[in-house]
Amino acid sequence: MAEILLSPADTAACLPYAALAEEIGTLLRDPQVVVPPRLVQPLPGGASLFVMPAHDATVAITKLISFTPANAGTARPTIQGDVVVFDIATGMRRLVLDGPTVTARRTAAVSLLAAQTLAPQVDGPLLIVGAGVQGRAHLEAFAAGLGVKEAWICSRSPASAQQLAAHAHSLGLAARVVADAGAALAHCPLVVTATPASAVVLDAVPRDDAFIAAVGAFTPRMVELGAQMCRELLARGSVVVDTRDAEHEAGDLLQAGIDVRDLPALAEVLRENRVRPGGPVLFKSCGWAGWDLAAARLAAKGAA
Repeated sequence: MAEILLSPADTAACLPYAALAEEIGTLLRDPQVVVPPRLVQPLPGGASLFVMPAHDATVAITKLISFTPANAGTARPTIQGDVVVFDIATGMRRLVLDGPTVTARRTAAVSLLAAQTLAPQVDGPLLIVGAGVQGRAHLEAFAAGLGVKEAWICSRSPASAQQLAAHAHSLGLAARVVADAGAALAHCPLVVTATPASAVVLDAVPRDDAFIAAVGAFTPRMVELGAQMCRELLARGSVVVDTRDAEHEAGDLLQAGIDVRDLPALAEVLRENRVRPGGPVLFKSCGWAGWDLAAARLAAKGAA
């Protein structure tokens, strides 16, 4: 058991951001990948249990995650669980990865891949709205994969914002804490919103060369971006979703009255080798077990 049950630190070491973004791109072009709809079971008290299976020709996974919003602001994480990795040929369990670590790193790696593919301007500065786990992961991913050198951080928790700024400094980045995310849009072509998505945190006019990755809202009831902002981004530029599952999960877009069925998914953009779009880009990410499968594939290669 000690050989296959990986700690959070060991899980992170198996999943460097640039390599994980590359593995996600490879997975999106793999016709043997199968990802059934995930089961989201509501639990008493507002929590949810996520059961997310996926497989390719050689590896099968199941991600078991609990999402407990009531843990926000406590010592307990809001996301807990594991990713269990099986070898298809033998049926043997190969790895058990730390679920929250996989969630953080694969979500940031998907945003990184989207930025590499779609962002009009990748140098930064990077604005991060939300200084929690996903804010930290996206800071690390964009620094590692895009070479971002400066981060602007906005959070409802000044202490969390200062901690993330200190982490940015430890990575060799310039960093500042800002109080007004909307005003910061004028200075930052790269934007990540990674909040608990309980209310709109950004509703302002972005730059013409903006790339915005919105990752906090992953149910129809959750929202980070204002409706007018979403509609303006669609009118002035383009909106891309992570997968077709966003058609019934992308709360920001659904609440803005946008028909998500008409929007391209990241896999379509990659397969069709589309020209990098003009104008601002919104990448709406809701999550998908395929991203966890990509993480499992990468981790399994390192464990082989």
